[in-house]
Amino acid sequence: MRESRQSAPRTKPAVVTSVRRLAQPGSPIVTYAIMALCVIVFAAEAITGQLVGSGSPIVSALLYYPPYTSIQPWRMLTSLFVHGSILHILFNMYSLFVLGPELERLVGRWRFIALFLLSGLGGSVAVLLSSPGSPVIGASGAIFGLFGAYFVIARHLGGNSRQLIIVIVINLVIGFIVPGIAWQAHVGGLLIGALVAFVLVRTRDGQKRGVQLLLLVGVFLLLLIATFAGVQLITA
Repeated sequence: MRESRQSAPRTKPAVVTSVRRLAQPGSPIVTYAIMALCVIVFAAEAITGQLVGSGSPIVSALLYYPPYTSIQPWRMLTSLFVHGSILHILFNMYSLFVLGPELERLVGRWRFIALFLLSGLGGSVAVLLSSPGSPVIGASGAIFGLFGAYFVIARHLGGNSRQLIIVIVINLVIGFIVPGIAWQAHVGGLLIGALVAFVLVRTRDGQKRGVQLLLLVGVFLLLLIATFAGVQLITA
């Protein structure tokens, strides 16, 4: 007689299940991708044994230094993914982990990318206009943009934003009183993030998507014009 054997159910590897969950609509995959990129860049700095204080070639290649703007404008964005210390990256990644997923779910992945990058660019433009001799690194400008966006959206939805205002003010004050922090990037990112969120909430209707895109492009062009003006001031 033959024994009947029931085949054991096949289970998918945990990593496959996790990846599929991330790919589902509503999963904050952009937030986690940004965090992963920042960690990878920081790990590369650490592995080479050359963090910012030791003259890291990685930091040197990616940081934003305003006099380089006319010849290497991409540094205005690449600097967002570079950090100079464990405390620096931990603080920024924690803030991104707290704010990013909820905002990404609220506005959608592509709008979240636009929000993060435009806010980061706004921070770099603020440094260019107000402190053109200062090299800067870190995602703080973009993260302050998330703070600004969260405030605008919370107000639009009728939520209580008092605690958020306190958090924003405390972080801004820290930037002003602690040496070595580019408070200009914080202010610039905060303002642009709030502006982008204002555009998004005013054009949330599906019929206004074309207007929304045009307005976001307008914010980008405004930053380009400000960048051009800043470069002219440096080279004058």
